[in-house]
Amino acid sequence: MKKPELLVPAGSLDVLKTAVNYGADAVFIGGEAFGLRAKAKNFGPDEMAEGILYAHEHGAKVHVTANILAHNYDLDGARQYFKELKELKPDALIIADPGMFMMAREICPEIDIHVSTQANNTNYDTFNFWYKLGAKRVVAARELSLREIKEIREHIPDDKEIECFIHGAMCISYSGRCLLSNYFTGRDANRGACTHPCRWKYAVVEEQRPGVYLPVYENERGTFIFNSKDLNMIGHIPELMDAGIDSFKIEGRMKTALYVATVARTYRKAIDDYMESKEKYLANMDWYNEEISKCTYRQFSTGFYYGKPDETSQVYDNNTYINEYIYLGTVEKDDEKPDYVVFEQKNKFSVGEEIEIMKPTGENVFIKVLDINDSEGNFQESAPHSRQELHVKFSQKPCPGDILRRKNTEI
Repeated sequence: MKKPELLVPAGSLDVLKTAVNYGADAVFIGGEAFGLRAKAKNFGPDEMAEGILYAHEHGAKVHVTANILAHNYDLDGARQYFKELKELKPDALIIADPGMFMMAREICPEIDIHVSTQANNTNYDTFNFWYKLGAKRVVAARELSLREIKEIREHIPDDKEIECFIHGAMCISYSGRCLLSNYFTGRDANRGACTHPCRWKYAVVEEQRPGVYLPVYENERGTFIFNSKDLNMIGHIPELMDAGIDSFKIEGRMKTALYVATVARTYRKAIDDYMESKEKYLANMDWYNEEISKCTYRQFSTGFYYGKPDETSQVYDNNTYINEYIYLGTVEKDDEKPDYVVFEQKNKFSVGEEIEIMKPTGENVFIKVLDINDSEGNFQESAPHSRQELHVKFSQKPCPGDILRRKNTEI
């Protein structure tokens, strides 16, 4: 039984390191241009070089997105970008546009190319087409069932890799080809600037009655008719592996370190447990489900894997995430004072509060906040200011790289 790659997103250098530390076999990232998450922090050349080095030193790979659908005026910049990537030496490039594909093959033929899901890869002849052009891997369209993926596996060469999304947000449009953002705001989803209008609330207006909003909504806040549930396949690892999928891909290059760490750690354990024995995997199912719900999500579904989604695959009454746990920060280093650690605070917490250490090993440790100091050594009763450097003493000292979180008491 071949062990699948666990491929995890990272929108910044800190999140890349978190993904690697919490179990990713590979991380996919974007540069400052030519990827489909323009609003993510993304990576400049120096950060990308540091991220690739960090991943390689820890036995992980880095895949770089260049998956926009390019216009003529993009091509000169893309050519220069591929020349920079040639020097940085990532493990793979993720590309959707045939022109960008040919350019990458010409400039950096030594780097593997993975064909993006944006290319709408829905059948085995398409997979074989890209294989003959030299693509190492094809990312399957999210609209495929497990049965279809298994059939693709049976009709392509053994060394042709299949990558599939197995967790995260689902786009309302076919393989992400959405025009709503461009229409409403002028920001093109197919060039990395989606404003996510699928999450906005809508009403219906009849043509002859402008300004009259018809009462078709599910509750007093409006109707969210495009709002898909999130994909979650943590309970279906055996079926995913049986289908012949080589890489399990997590969505979310704009997510926090807490989200990335939670999802990476949970799927890492689930995959490893199943590789050891099916019985161990099934015995730990409650733990997987409990942990996966500790990151933000919109309610879960299995997407298209078991057939086309129906009316139960949408969230109609709100556009908000379920957020059971709050991210406090990632421990950066030990402090000069014994028993203290240093980290950048992300959300508020207070002295006397019980919080949780989330360790890469899978262990969760409950501790108490004993003392909070600012960078000048001044005592603080609480930490209300985001991105403040804190020097904190807990009842048990966490280690550098540990995630700190607390239960959200407001839900």
